[in-house]
Amino acid sequence: MTVSEELFERSQRVIPGGVNSPVRAFNSVGGTPPFIVDAEGPYVKDADGNQYVDLVGSWGPALLGHRHEAVIEAVHTAVDHGLSFGASTVGETELAETVVDRINRSATNGPAIDQVRLVSTGTEATMTSIRLARGYTGRDKIIKFAGCYHGHVDALLSEAGSGVATLSLPGSAGVTQATTAETIVVPYNDLDAVRTAFEKYPGEIAAVITEAAPCNMGVVTPGPGFNAGLRELTREFGALMIFDEVLTGFRASSAGYWGLTSAEEGGWAPDIYTFGKVIGGGMPIAALGGRREIMEYLAPNGPVYQAGTLSGNPLSVAAGIATLRNATGQVYSAIDRASSHLRQEVGAALDAEGVQHSIQSAGNIFSVAFGTGENGVRNYEDVKASESYRYTAFFHSMLDSGVYMAPSPFEAWFLSAAHDDAAMDRIVSALPAAARAAASSERPR
Repeated sequence: MTVSEELFERSQRVIPGGVNSPVRAFNSVGGTPPFIVDAEGPYVKDADGNQYVDLVGSWGPALLGHRHEAVIEAVHTAVDHGLSFGASTVGETELAETVVDRINRSATNGPAIDQVRLVSTGTEATMTSIRLARGYTGRDKIIKFAGCYHGHVDALLSEAGSGVATLSLPGSAGVTQATTAETIVVPYNDLDAVRTAFEKYPGEIAAVITEAAPCNMGVVTPGPGFNAGLRELTREFGALMIFDEVLTGFRASSAGYWGLTSAEEGGWAPDIYTFGKVIGGGMPIAALGGRREIMEYLAPNGPVYQAGTLSGNPLSVAAGIATLRNATGQVYSAIDRASSHLRQEVGAALDAEGVQHSIQSAGNIFSVAFGTGENGVRNYEDVKASESYRYTAFFHSMLDSGVYMAPSPFEAWFLSAAHDDAAMDRIVSALPAAARAAASSERPR
């Protein structure tokens, strides 16, 4: 028995399923999850001493690579002053200013964001955004898209992706019908469906919430003009647009996925953004932000209550500031080049084995959908129709070759600025065998 197997047995006795987040489990691919004990640059090491090239990156925030010197130094300095105060700190303001500045530098029609409220998790950010939208508009209903995941908020777990898709659950036990009654679920990339929902419930819809580019049913690229079309529809019907960049924010580009596409689509901006992952550099923190007149509805200035003892935790804030300050144009260029190269190599390996597939991307974030045609994947129905069973053999072949990937076909691939030629060569050399394994996979009966 390996050390990781022993640790997994031990963890299952005191932790449900042996994991503290279902996406860490190996339920959809089989086997035992390796217990990670160390990480540096593009590599992670498990309890058995196995080193892997990491394509998970803590699910996105390791933009600079693991244990980046500036980030570690910032956290060490913060620790020397204490862990948490339950009071305001200068760092909170500095991180909020950094977020506002990075977004507004990409805005073409005046400031796109005025204020930011720091919270502890992406779920908290989206939950607060929904409450804020309802409080600001005086309306109750929310539109979300099938397959988009916005954290484990009760009202938003209707047809969510990510771990919910991995576990083949349409929602979650414990979420009441009354809780989801105000949530309208429509197909992704379908503006006509959104308009129909607005027309069916005139004056009742507070907001449309969407992932900037869905990354929790695999990556699904918004169709041309889709996000801009949502902006037009929400304005037309008096609702807010909530743009969930918890995963893509400051990862897909220096201003997130919005920064990649807004200017070419007329310079639109959503009413509320949500951020997470990269803004903490691996520490727990998230945020929501938007125009002043909306954000001022939050307590203590407004009637929408939100609070958190650990909101703006000084360690998380320090890690976030250091990450964003070191996330330069050169960093994004390096990751973009590595991502483009790897997508080409993955495609070539799968093509060589005759494995039908599409590679879906959102900036430097991407995923592979097996068994899809040349049009790729446009919505959750396409995702569910894909040959996701091929991923199990592909995943284990890569793992055996020393490449650690997400244990689910419905998650994204993440590279970092630390993925140098040596790390990339290890990934590329593992692809042919993984492609052969995927090609020989048979559909479960």
